[in-house]
Amino acid sequence: MIKATVSSISHQFSNLPTVSQWNYTLREAVNQFKYQKAIVLYSQMLQKGMQPNRLTFPIIAKACGKVGSIRYSEIVHGCIVKSEFSADVYVQTAMMDAYVKCGCVTVARQVFDKMPERDIASWNALLLGLAQLGVGDQVLLLFKQMRVEGIRPDSVTVIGVSQSVKGREGVRVLKAVHCFGIRIGVDINVSVSNTWVSSYSKVRDLDSAEKVFHGINPVFVTVVSWNSMIAGYAYFHKYLKAVSFYKSMLYDGFKPDSSTILNLLSSINQHEALFHGGLIHCHGIKTGCDSDVTILNTLISMYSKCDNVNTARRIFDNMMNKTCVSWTAMIGGYAEKGDLDEALTLFDSMEATGVKPDLVTILNLISGCGETGALEIGKWVENYAVLNGFSNNLMVSNALIDMYAKCGSLKEACEIFYNMRERTVVSWTSMISGCALNGEFKQSLTHFRRMLELRIKPNHITFLAVLQACNHGGLIEKGREIFDLMTKVYGINPELDHYSSMTDLLARGGKINEAFDLIKTMPVEPDVGVWASLLSACKVHKNVEIGELAAHQLFEMDPQAAAPYVEMANIYASVGRWDGVMDVRRLMKTSRVKKFPGGSVVQVNGKSFKFTVEDRCHPKGEVIYEVLDGLALQLKDLSNLDEQCVPSYHNALYPTHRG
Repeated sequence: MIKATVSSISHQFSNLPTVSQWNYTLREAVNQFKYQKAIVLYSQMLQKGMQPNRLTFPIIAKACGKVGSIRYSEIVHGCIVKSEFSADVYVQTAMMDAYVKCGCVTVARQVFDKMPERDIASWNALLLGLAQLGVGDQVLLLFKQMRVEGIRPDSVTVIGVSQSVKGREGVRVLKAVHCFGIRIGVDINVSVSNTWVSSYSKVRDLDSAEKVFHGINPVFVTVVSWNSMIAGYAYFHKYLKAVSFYKSMLYDGFKPDSSTILNLLSSINQHEALFHGGLIHCHGIKTGCDSDVTILNTLISMYSKCDNVNTARRIFDNMMNKTCVSWTAMIGGYAEKGDLDEALTLFDSMEATGVKPDLVTILNLISGCGETGALEIGKWVENYAVLNGFSNNLMVSNALIDMYAKCGSLKEACEIFYNMRERTVVSWTSMISGCALNGEFKQSLTHFRRMLELRIKPNHITFLAVLQACNHGGLIEKGREIFDLMTKVYGINPELDHYSSMTDLLARGGKINEAFDLIKTMPVEPDVGVWASLLSACKVHKNVEIGELAAHQLFEMDPQAAAPYVEMANIYASVGRWDGVMDVRRLMKTSRVKKFPGGSVVQVNGKSFKFTVEDRCHPKGEVIYEVLDGLALQLKDLSNLDEQCVPSYHNALYPTHRG
């Protein structure tokens, strides 16, 4: 096949002897995304004895970078070294860019350091490469070096530095880069503004992203600008704002592309948003995006997250060309729903069709086992991961720690944790959360202390896990210390989850008034979780007054949710307020609230069995309830021991921050 291609190309060039004509054809192949063809052409050019010039090497270097071939890049680099253009800044920059795109940043840096002369394009090529690889610290160091050597940054430099900023703690850095961009006058460049919109969203500063977007001159606004803002709303799952913004985009005469539809679909992740998800799906069909496999995969994911897995399955079954992502999205949908039987059946079908599961497939199965408590299946997935080369993957190890902890097998979670060659903040956070979940509050705090001693910086999820450990253990003072450490030492702004956990800790500890005061002083609007935590504690401590205030908020937020009505009725009943109980029942009837029975899932011999409250339909129901009665008696005997465990945790050693 290659010989035939080379023969055809040879005949084509019998009348094209000049280097300029070869360069023209090479460039045409690259511009048409035929990178492999460009490499074959370059090989034929050398066979004919033609010597590449200053323009040839950048073209073929770009082709090597696009195909991601280190071998081809090294061959071309060897030709450059032997040529008279080995010191040419234009040629060296192109070669460095090729190495970056092949993931060889170390080699790219060596090329950069050996360049006798560097221009702004050289600096930008390396800086953008580092930014795309996510090594933000190296990007900032290179940017500082650039300034020291007197190189004036341009719009591409600012784009690269902005893209490298990650995480909530990156807000200050991004704002500094933003100010610098305004100072050197690149803020009028719409590509720079689009990057800032995207970057501010990623560091969770949506207000600044909106300000940047609305600050763009309407004359220069592009579809990319709109897409960047919609992607920001999608990142926060603000589907109503995303849809509203999309309407404004259409009203202003902009035609959506596949990225627009993808971003909109990504914002839909809850059942309440399903109607809008369907509308976006319809509009995607109308604009002709429904044939795009990426759109179809996103639709599968969207419908699954909105609890409409049947529609997701129909889309999946009707796909002509299923990719690994397609299979993984559908398997993940079933796993997230808790239907592991169907997820595993689909997993078997995936392998039978010759599609090899990837890392995300394995992670979805592990997550599903953790959410459903399917320990035996989880062990099988771990064995599969080991046999297929995923065992040393850091993400798999972290997921296994989380899964085993959620399945109640803390011993196996600890074994994986202690056998890890490398532990990240995610590893420590998973272990802290797992210990808290299994009642080992002291061990959870000990892990947190050890983490700080090793200078591993905790993130907002770590602090949430530690607060939950304090919450489960009733450690009010320790919880206050952790909350202060998060805000005052590490400068992490509490989110709703942190406030909800802190409110729950205070309220369950009997400090209901203090918990209510905390809610009133929150800088963000309390959500259902915060008020529900307060209401639940009011039931425990029989606080009718604040319970009524919390219940009223929940009634307004979600009138159809049954839980707040039941909780409030129980509070009234606990203090003998039967008139209040009747009022709640009347309100439930007026609001047409339906209370569905609670349910649970158990795994027996790898199969899932679902039970609802007072379910007597199982053929072995009498035996099951006999065992449950026995367990209930044992729990009553052990209930008095639980209280004895809490005081000892108040004396747990607390880590000192060593800045």
